[in-house]
Parts: sequence; C-alpha cells; structure tokens
Amino acid sequence: MAAERDDPVAIRIGNKLQAISPISSDCCIFKVPNYLRKVNEKAYEPDVVAIGPYHRGKDHLEPMEEHKIRFLKLLLQERRENDVTKYVMLMRKLENRTRKCYAEPIDLDTNDFVEMMLLDCCFLIQLVRKFARTTLIDDPVFKIGGFHAILCRDMLLVENQLPFFVLWELFQMIENPNDDIFIYITINFFGVILPGKGCIRDSLKSITEVKHLLGLINDCWHPSAVEMKAYRKKTKKIEWSFMHCATELQEAGIRFRKVGGNSIFDIKFENGTLKIPTLEIDDHTECFLRNLIAFEQFFPGRSLNHVTDYMNFMDCLINSTKDVELLRQRGIINNWLGNDEVIATMFNRLGDSVSISRYSFYSEVFNDVNFYCSKSWNKWLANLKRNYFNGPWALLSILAAVVLLLLTMVQTVFSVLSYVN
Repeated sequence: MAAERDDPVAIRIGNKLQAISPISSDCCIFKVPNYLRKVNEKAYEPDVVAIGPYHRGKDHLEPMEEHKIRFLKLLLQERRENDVTKYVMLMRKLENRTRKCYAEPIDLDTNDFVEMMLLDCCFLIQLVRKFARTTLIDDPVFKIGGFHAILCRDMLLVENQLPFFVLWELFQMIENPNDDIFIYITINFFGVILPGKGCIRDSLKSITEVKHLLGLINDCWHPSAVEMKAYRKKTKKIEWSFMHCATELQEAGIRFRKVGGNSIFDIKFENGTLKIPTLEIDDHTECFLRNLIAFEQFFPGRSLNHVTDYMNFMDCLINSTKDVELLRQRGIINNWLGNDEVIATMFNRLGDSVSISRYSFYSEVFNDVNFYCSKSWNKWLANLKRNYFNGPWALLSILAAVVLLLLTMVQTVFSVLSYVN
C-alpha cells in the first residue's frame, strides 16, 4: 500500500490537484479560444494600448504605458494632490476580487498587479472624463487622426478588459458618485466606433450588472425597447431556418428598404419588404463585431445574443459582392472600405466556428421571408415586373402592344359587323 502511495505519477497528479484553483463564479474576462482566434487573429490583438494583464508587456504597446503615468499625474494635479497612496489602497482592497474575474492564470505578484490596476483604471477613467469635457483633443497624442477610434477598438477587445467595478470605484473617488452620469459619458466615448444606432443606456437595471466595458456596450447596444418587449412576450420560441441571399430574394419578389428607427437591430419584414436600418462599415467594424460575438459565446445561457443573431442574419443575406452591391444601393450598407468584396468576405467569415442558437432574435423574420418566397404567385409577379416592367421603354413597348392589340380587335369586330350587315 505504501508503495502505491509513493507512485511518482500519483504524487505528480496529487500535487497538480492541490495547486489548481477553482474557477470563480465572478470570472468574466477570458482569452479567445484558438478555434475563434485562428479565423482572424489580428481582430483580438490590441494595436496601441494594453488594458489588464493578458497583453501587458508587449513591445509595441509600451509607448502608451508612459501616457498612463502622465494621465495619473494630471489627475493628481487636477485634484491638487501629490500622493497616490489612497488610490493604491483602493486597488489593494479590490485586488483579490479583480483577480477572480480573469479565467487565465496571472503571472504578476501583488505589487505589479495593483500597479497595473491603478494605471489602467486611471487611464480609462481619464479618457472618458476628458472626452466628456472636450479636453481630450488638447493632448498631442490624441490629435492624431483616427486615434480615438483606434483606442475604442483596443478598449473593446474581449481580452483587453478590467472589471467594471474597479472603474466605478475609482470614478466615485474622483467624481460625484452618479452611476447614470458615468454610464452616459462612457457610452458616449464609444459612439465613434458603433456601426449603427442602438445604444440605450436606460436598459441597465443596475451598474453592478456590468462586467466590463465590452459588456457595457453589449448590454446597451441592442434592439429597441419595443422590439425587446415583443420578443420577450413570445410564449413559444421559434426555430429559424436559412433564407436565400439578397439577390435571390429580390428575384423572388422581395424588396429592400432602408429604415431609420432607434436601433440597427430592428429588422422587419412587412408586405414583401425587408426593412433594415443602415450599417456603417469601416476599418474597425469587423474587429468590433468579432469581439462582441466572442463575448456572447462565453455566456451561452443568456436570454439573448443579439449581435450573433444579427451577424447570422446578415451572413444569410450576403453571399457575394452582388448582394453587398444591392444592399449598398438601397442604403442598407454604407461602405467606407470602398470594396464590396471585402465586406462580402467579412460577413462570410464572421460566423466561422461560432455557435449559433436554434432560436434567433430574427426567427420570425426568417420564417416569414421563406414563406413569402414559397408562394409561386410572388415569384411569377416578380418575373413579370423584372422582364416586362423593368424600365420606361419596356413599359411603353407593352402599352404600344396592348393598344395595337385593342385596335386589331376593334377592326376585327367592325369587319365582322359589316359582313353580317
């Protein structure tokens, strides 16, 4: 028995079991799994700034570390303080709770971790405050064209996060503790990167529900209150089924119309018309959507994964550049990239290795569109319009033919009547 207990494999595994720590229920900041990352690795990597421990220490991000210290110094000057002790103590108080939010092991001792927390947290808070006061542009670094959008991109990476409660605690130390104001100015800061309407700050029940900055955007950038209420009132979940791409739907008689509304997610199908709000696509759109989708993949039990559902809907609509061209001509896609093929490729790959629920936010739209397309009358009418009423000259030709036919019939009737008489 003693020999069995001394088995080297048993000892090694026993040591590993003792060393491993359980995953905390507070865990909310993950590394992107390889099956998602390999589709577009760059979409999950920061360009200019590291927030949190996962990307800390990378050479190309070092220049911004000095700027973080500068922001802390500006905060102390603003508050007429010359000592950081109380801020450090706050971070020490929050350290254990913060560590539990990260799914991966963090190779930083207490002092390094606390320093990282303070500098990163101060940097984020100061960015938001300075933007709200329109003083951010006074900083030479932020006068660089497009730098604000690049910062937003990095701050909304799924791996580049601090727990939101850390930001909120520091904000309360330096401003009046009004959670509505904090949420409002934070969302406004990220407005430059949102590809469409949908940020509704009133949707949050409590600031304590927010996991981090990416989670805040996911919680607030969603369908309108009216659509959310209608979705939640449905007593039975509806499974969705694939529909044809935009050009094929057009051939089946479906029309496309750009609509305004309160949210980019408010897509409707009414009287043979797909009504879709405008999607703005620029250099940061793919990265933004990929990280929101990755965030939703980490919480599959949520009642709604609307960004994933939206991506899936658009992916069904877009198979080729012709589909992008059609949607662009209708004002549904605003292409700032200048290349329809890039957008088609983007949507065709956004769903790679992504888990899609059988119950989509757009299940009803999918099914109504498919039912409309299954009716032969709609296809016949669409073919008639496309082949015989597709332009003014074609219409004039049809009218001329009808007039000629009527004249021939009248002539025939008179001929018969004259013969009878």
